[in-house]
Amino acid sequence: MMAVTSACKDSKMGMDNGKYVRYTPEQVEALERLYHECPKPSSLRRQQLIRECPILSNIEPKQIKVWFQNRRCREKQRKESSRLQAVNRKLTAMNKLLMEENDRLQKQVSQLVYENSFFRQQTQTAALTTTDNNSCESVVTSGQQNLAAQRPPRDASPAGLLSLAEETLTEFLSKATGTAVEWVQMPGMKPGPDSIGIIAISHSCSGVASRACGLVGLEPTRVAEILKDRPSWFRDCRAVDVLNVMSTGSGGTIELLYMQLYAPTTLAPARDFWLMRYTSVMEDGSLVVCERSLNNTQNGPSMPPVQNFVRAELLPSGYLIRPCEGGGSIIHIVDHMDLEPWSVPEVLRPLYESSTVLSQRTTMAALRHLRQISQEISHPTVTGWGRRPAALRALGQRLSKGFNEAVNGFTDEGWSMLESDGIDDVTLLVNSSPSKLMGANISYANGFPSMSSAVLCAKASMLLQNVPPAILLRFLREHRSEWADSGIDAYSAAAVKAGPCSIPVTRTGSFGGQIILPLAHTIEHEEFMEVIRLESIGHYQDDMIMPGDIFLLQLCSGVDENAVGTCAELVFAPIDASFADDAPLLPSGFRIIPLDSKADASSPNRTLDLASTLEVGPAGSRPNGDYSKNSGSTKSVMTIAFQFAFEIHLQENIAAMARQYVRSIISSVQRVALALSPSRLGSLPGLRSPPGTPEAQTLARWVCQSYRFFLGVELLKSVSGGSESILKEIWHHSDALMCCSLKALPVFTFANEAGLDMLETTLVSLQDITLEKIFDDNGRKALFSELPQIMQQGFACLQGGICLSSMGRPISYERAVAWKVLNEEEDPHCICFMFINWSFV
Repeated sequence: MMAVTSACKDSKMGMDNGKYVRYTPEQVEALERLYHECPKPSSLRRQQLIRECPILSNIEPKQIKVWFQNRRCREKQRKESSRLQAVNRKLTAMNKLLMEENDRLQKQVSQLVYENSFFRQQTQTAALTTTDNNSCESVVTSGQQNLAAQRPPRDASPAGLLSLAEETLTEFLSKATGTAVEWVQMPGMKPGPDSIGIIAISHSCSGVASRACGLVGLEPTRVAEILKDRPSWFRDCRAVDVLNVMSTGSGGTIELLYMQLYAPTTLAPARDFWLMRYTSVMEDGSLVVCERSLNNTQNGPSMPPVQNFVRAELLPSGYLIRPCEGGGSIIHIVDHMDLEPWSVPEVLRPLYESSTVLSQRTTMAALRHLRQISQEISHPTVTGWGRRPAALRALGQRLSKGFNEAVNGFTDEGWSMLESDGIDDVTLLVNSSPSKLMGANISYANGFPSMSSAVLCAKASMLLQNVPPAILLRFLREHRSEWADSGIDAYSAAAVKAGPCSIPVTRTGSFGGQIILPLAHTIEHEEFMEVIRLESIGHYQDDMIMPGDIFLLQLCSGVDENAVGTCAELVFAPIDASFADDAPLLPSGFRIIPLDSKADASSPNRTLDLASTLEVGPAGSRPNGDYSKNSGSTKSVMTIAFQFAFEIHLQENIAAMARQYVRSIISSVQRVALALSPSRLGSLPGLRSPPGTPEAQTLARWVCQSYRFFLGVELLKSVSGGSESILKEIWHHSDALMCCSLKALPVFTFANEAGLDMLETTLVSLQDITLEKIFDDNGRKALFSELPQIMQQGFACLQGGICLSSMGRPISYERAVAWKVLNEEEDPHCICFMFINWSFV
């Protein structure tokens, strides 16, 4: 029997204190069944339940209401208890990692104290003794002999490889948990219950090194299996070939590997590695996977140099995976490389000498991938377009790999370079190999596949000065019309259709709306995938099969301004409206890599006001204090690559089009980067100017007149002057003012400076935002209930709440006022909203 006491709640309903109701198991079963159908039934539904279930006829509706209240309370407590238990497990594991880190630091301090006293003693001894050149030579010679004794040559026999493997294991463990490398906390990465883990980079050592410690909800063997499959999670990895496997007597394995990494930009060659990987189980049950490069000095098996690759070195690195109490694993990751910076131009060397870049692109990528898989296993869900996270992750891998292939253009994949037109700013490659075309349903002639099809890639790289990669990428993502050509988008979309393609030419139509349909985020929200729908509003000629709407599958990462050393990428490919998992993908896009580790400390409110900046000219900038504060000088390299499918007889025309298109994109990016540069914006005095059109001045006058008419007070302080002065006062008004159209689907037509900041948009893109988009569910309900009053009475006051910017950021406001704006004939022209005391949450 189940007894439910509800003294306090019963007393509120007029029931005696201490009164309780005993339910039979049948009654509880009936109530539980209804609870799972509807946790919060209405009074009518409760009465209907009593009528439908005779076994509940002796229970009053108020008592059933109390039962549901208690049941919801128990459910809430259970969920909260589960959440707290999960947080507690995470904190326990994190505390263990922090204690180990503290022990390591104490050992490092002891080592430094010992070395300091040793060097001090040596200095004192040297001062008391007489030194000459001969004695100095003997010291140097003896030191070299000691180094040679520590690393004797080895042979390629199993015994020699096993000896090298054991040495690799020892060196790796000394980096993972010891003091072999001086680790410092990575800037911007603070350990905590919600962080990805404890991230550190090397302070001073040969090459570049990074380390991560974290907790993942996977068993050690599963973790090792995932991490060994490096191409599945490391986007820069082109291939890993296992050339030989040898078992050891202790149950471990030694593997000989050849690995190739893509070059991140067209200005540098790719890297390859000749590796030995040692997998073993330690006495405490921990699983270790460690790796190192093999080179000629070790007299081991060798791999000859490969054309178009620079042989880099992997110093002892790997993964220490320990089982965690209650399930899951605690993992230590160490990456330590010498990427041969001498082989790239001097301006790019910071990219190959930065431990921060290594940590962002390699170490943290491994940890994020493990956490993502763990999340997918524990919470299996179907996301955008009916796809599971694993399928979306595979699509993301294909997008990234296809873009890397285009940037690198390896000859063994069928790419060949076209002759230059005399200007070397854009490189053109053509690929007509069958393996490349099997993945793309290029074009058909008379219903039969055309065998003379190919893919052309136009690519270029450029250096950017003093513009944050995240800011620039966000603008490119949200303002596609600023750089993209709708005709070429149409051509690329038609290329994945079963129809003839023609050369894109200037059309009278254009693409109006850009609708972003989110598909999936990673756990840390560092990367997201989405479908972009470009709505066609023009009419096109019959010689080109033109879909009504164009769909792009898009992968975006690195939009967080506060992340240090993050590479920002925007990669997209045209898809069919009902694309399959194996749909043809020809990725194009942008990659922006910072060349120094300075964090951009500009305000997070500094968003995409570029369009208005470009409109109004030099005066269209923000106050100096907004942008120039702590901005610092930054450099980054931007790589652009666009792929086009075509029929081989059109190669000359396609090549000319591609050159012109990429050059126009380069010009647009340079214009955007100049407008977004903190140094430029900081050097321009004055506030961002209001639009000076007569229409804007007239609207400003109507807004003030209507506010006075309906609310009986002045919107602005006394303004001396005409419509131009009124517009200026409204533009610089402290509250966010915005006007929306009187249509079935209201869209914004005007906003003042504070309104643009609140919506995080520009005057150009303002008309792409509908009124309902900025409100949550409660806000929309409240707004729709007040709209009739606004139209009849002329105004309404809205309670404070939460709304959303165009970038999805929540905004709180104290209250809002809405009023009807009348024109000269006193006809309704639009509705004006004023949000008072707003701020980002």
